[in-house]
Amino acid sequence: MLTKKQLDLLEFIHKRVQRDGVPPSFDEMKDALDLRSKSGIHRLITALEERGFIRRLAHRARAIEIVKLPDSMLAKGFTPTVINGDLPDSGRVPNGAIPVEVHATELPVMGRIAAGVPIEAISQISHTVAVPGQMIGSGKHYALEVRGDSMIDAGINDGDIVVIREQNTADDGDIVVALVVESSEATLKRFRRKGKMIALEAANPAYEPRILRDDQVKVQGRLVGLIRSYLN
Repeated sequence: MLTKKQLDLLEFIHKRVQRDGVPPSFDEMKDALDLRSKSGIHRLITALEERGFIRRLAHRARAIEIVKLPDSMLAKGFTPTVINGDLPDSGRVPNGAIPVEVHATELPVMGRIAAGVPIEAISQISHTVAVPGQMIGSGKHYALEVRGDSMIDAGINDGDIVVIREQNTADDGDIVVALVVESSEATLKRFRRKGKMIALEAANPAYEPRILRDDQVKVQGRLVGLIRSYLN
């Protein structure tokens, strides 16, 4: 049985993972639950982990995986995105797993995107990648390989594949592919509008936000998913 705060946090994490493909930061969790400090979030995360609802991945910044959802959330229409590998020969589903039929879509990988110092804008397809159909919705999508560590606190690591929905607008807080017009450089950053200026914010304290006029930045897509391989 979860407390209201534990349930609220689990619901918030689940919604953000479904929307952005990565979990929210501890600061975002704190603000969403109207807590005064991040220590309260740490206690709630630990409680959820002990009860088997989430799993923290070792040696990964802000990496939280939702293992299961309570019946109360499933009854409200939440459907977790679960990618199942091959099942045992018996056909039985492992304890706690939720069987989901996965339909994969091939997306073009448009090369590499900098999560750090911007690199030259990407336009050539290097290869394709299979993406679960649950990860993408309507509209055109493409994938990019991440290079750099400036988004590590958003759970985006060097070598990850990010799934991008093609669009030219963004809301504050969205993680976007931004094209810096004058230099034809593209970068993956969090988008903030400040009057007639645009802030491209890293998720790593080692990087300062980049502030540009709104006519100097073109949004080329919004992050909707992330694919990570643990193979060398």
